[in-house]
Amino acid sequence: MAVRRIRQNCCEGVLFCFLLGTLWDSGSGQIRYSIPEEMEKGFFVGNISKDLGLEPRALSEGGARIISRGKMQLFALNVRSGSLVTADRIDREDLCGRAPVCTINIEILVEDKVKIYGVEVEITDVNDNSPRFETKETEIKIIEKEVSGTRFLLPEAFDPDVGMNSLQNYQLSPNHHFSLHVHGGTDEAKYPELVLERTLDREEEPIHHLTLTASDGGDPVRSGTVHILVTVLDANDNAPVFTQSLYSVSVPEDVPLGTWLLTVNATDPDEGINGKMTYFFRKITQKTQVFRLNSLTGAVTVLENLDYEESSFYDIDIEVRDGPGLQDRAKVLIKVLDVNDNAPDITVTSIASSVSENSPAGSVIALFNVQDRDSRENGQVTCSIPEDLPFKLEKSYGNYYSLVTDKALDREQVSMYNVTVTATDGGSPPLSTDTHISLHIEDINDNPPTFALTFYSVYVMENNPRGTSIYSLTARDPDNEENSHVTYSIVDDTVLSASLSSYVSINSETGVLYALRSFDYEQFRELKLRVTAKDSGEPPLSSNVSLTLFILDQNDNSPEILYPVFPSDGSTGVELAPRSAEPGYLVTKVVAVDGDSGQNAWLSYRLIKATEPGLFSVGLHSGEIRTARAFVDKDALKQNLVVIVVDNGEPPLSATVSVTVVVADTIPEVLSDLNSLASSEPPKDSDLTLYLVIAVASVSCLFFFFIIILLAQKLYQWQASKILKSTSGHFQNIPASEFVGIDGVRAFLQSYSHEVSLTTDSRKSQMMFTQPNYANTSTMQQNCEKNETLLISDESVFCKEDHSFIQQAPPNTDWRFSQAQRPGTSGSQNGDEGGTWPNNQFDTEMLQAMILASANEAADGSSTLGGGAGTMGLSARYGPQFTLQHVPDYRQNVYIPGSTATLANAAGKRDGKAPAGGNGNKKKSGKKEKK
Repeated sequence: MAVRRIRQNCCEGVLFCFLLGTLWDSGSGQIRYSIPEEMEKGFFVGNISKDLGLEPRALSEGGARIISRGKMQLFALNVRSGSLVTADRIDREDLCGRAPVCTINIEILVEDKVKIYGVEVEITDVNDNSPRFETKETEIKIIEKEVSGTRFLLPEAFDPDVGMNSLQNYQLSPNHHFSLHVHGGTDEAKYPELVLERTLDREEEPIHHLTLTASDGGDPVRSGTVHILVTVLDANDNAPVFTQSLYSVSVPEDVPLGTWLLTVNATDPDEGINGKMTYFFRKITQKTQVFRLNSLTGAVTVLENLDYEESSFYDIDIEVRDGPGLQDRAKVLIKVLDVNDNAPDITVTSIASSVSENSPAGSVIALFNVQDRDSRENGQVTCSIPEDLPFKLEKSYGNYYSLVTDKALDREQVSMYNVTVTATDGGSPPLSTDTHISLHIEDINDNPPTFALTFYSVYVMENNPRGTSIYSLTARDPDNEENSHVTYSIVDDTVLSASLSSYVSINSETGVLYALRSFDYEQFRELKLRVTAKDSGEPPLSSNVSLTLFILDQNDNSPEILYPVFPSDGSTGVELAPRSAEPGYLVTKVVAVDGDSGQNAWLSYRLIKATEPGLFSVGLHSGEIRTARAFVDKDALKQNLVVIVVDNGEPPLSATVSVTVVVADTIPEVLSDLNSLASSEPPKDSDLTLYLVIAVASVSCLFFFFIIILLAQKLYQWQASKILKSTSGHFQNIPASEFVGIDGVRAFLQSYSHEVSLTTDSRKSQMMFTQPNYANTSTMQQNCEKNETLLISDESVFCKEDHSFIQQAPPNTDWRFSQAQRPGTSGSQNGDEGGTWPNNQFDTEMLQAMILASANEAADGSSTLGGGAGTMGLSARYGPQFTLQHVPDYRQNVYIPGSTATLANAAGKRDGKAPAGGNGNKKKSGKKEKK
């Protein structure tokens, strides 16, 4: 029956506690439950989802969890049902001791909302502990002469339960000498005392056995007993007495070990062993082990470190006894003062490792709890973060703080933040704790690709191979990963009725442009296109850039002959030239064009083959074929000229044209002479191999002959230098104008004129030698009167020749460039020949050397003034436009032996002007031909 009643009472208590657990104080905004202690694991505490107004599914999907602070988790959250249950058996005495009210505060965090809900659970006491004495047996010694009414201390019982379940009363076993008196202390504790009712007689009964029972008020009632052994002693008149019944002291928690706190003091008027007192702790507990009591002096010192956070005060009972065993009791209260010895503790309950850069202001980054175990101002904590960060702290629930965004974030500027949260208490000196929160900024596609330039110009040479890479474009995207992956494309367009994609393409990954066909500068000179760079973000962003592809000209077109053009009937075109034509007579003009541009289209004309060398000249840039001298009888009637037209490209390209010039005054004469020439032409040998062998042999012979002549010339020059040194005195009276100086060597101007006439018929060829001539100046007359010989025979030409000299032509001072001197298509130039003056010192020195060398060659009789009359061979380098009128007139003092004019007069012939005195010399030359 007793067991059944106990079970019924337990069920009623559990039901009552369950009803209390359903109460919720909605006014305070905090959920409160109440459950009894010692319930089994999984005991239902309350329906969290219902009390919070949330669906159980919202708890599971929102990541709801209990934030644990201690080492052991007392409760668990069932997210499926939304219920709060116990995680293990809960012992109220272990959690709260003898506190009248035992509550446990827990926090429930909903991750997706980053919101904290507070729950308070009260643990109610059940009578699960019986009153218990420290010892099973205690001994009390009483003198036999002790008077009635004397009280003796009995051991107290301890019950960890509270309220009615705690210790309520004591009972003493029935006897004839003692009674029980229960004394209430200041802490509402009950202290039993044994009261002597009748005088004891040691001789009648030396030992008395008593039983003390302690009972609580629970249901059912629990109790504990202790056996009391009373020993009757001989007389001890006085018992020791404490000077104070209550001792108190306050001590800071950081006192060093061994620090003296206080000294208890008791007095005993007895002498000897009856007056010798001993101090000791009445109860040895965990709290008393922190201190040390001197049994002889009563001094209390610190044995272990004090900690205000573990225990703020100590209640210690001290007992004193004399020798025979009389005793007294006193209480010592030690209050521990708090010092700022604990730094704040930061517990991060929720944190986001990354946040998007477009997150709005106020987005929660982290949720953390701040606690300080100290009290009062030592436990007041403030949190802070650096001011230069785009974040701020907001106080949430209780001691919880939220780290939220305060400004817009930009990953391209800062991709990661290390936020230092500092918690500082209000103690002196203040203590602080730092915690570091690393936050990665997630990238969004907020930056389009950008090119380094707004406009690109690309140059490519024409005739490029197909598939050649011509340029590489690069666009930068400051975004990350896929948002920075750039692809390239070309905006399609039409070029010459064809799609732009048929001309160029671009590698979508690298941005390299490729030519899909070979470009032709003559077809188009530039190609405009737009390149698009697009990233791979969502949505994708793009940017465009303009690119102009300039085609550079290449010398890929040979000059094209426009005139002369051969007739379509297969006949040969013929140009007529009268026999009476003067030097410089315009016979015809070769007109050519080049499809290229720039210097690739600058054309130059040269005569590479002629029936009569030196009879015709070709303007270097005009293409005009002019007579270089007057026709003579020995000149062939039919003159075949081959003119080559060369452009200025690299490598140069050329074209040749054959021009037939017939020299006749009348058309019948032309026809008859052409027929005779046609019949006299030797038949052509078809044996090409024989011709090649003969040509190779001839070239080899000419090469060896040239080597022999070169050696002979060197030997001759060496001998001449020896003779000149030995006869240097013969030239002292000769004016300097009669010499031409080349590199410090003066040569006397003397030449022999040789006229050679070659025709297609070798029987009509003629060769005529004339007398040597000397170039002279105004001092010629003086030299004729000298009797000294000049390395020649006594028959000096100076004495034989007429003393009348040809009047020198004035130098041409016109240095302006005509239209013909400008670069361009040769067909557009007129017949005026100009020249190009050398543009550097090297060319100028070379020009002077060539002028002197040409004059020297004329003096030696080895120059025919090739390349046109009056050019002295300079047109081969500087073009026909460059004549002697553009340089200082070195020709004024140079007479050309074997000819009828000075160099200046020859230039006059080129310009179509007859030199002074030219007719007489011409007649004289004609007489020599008849001879």
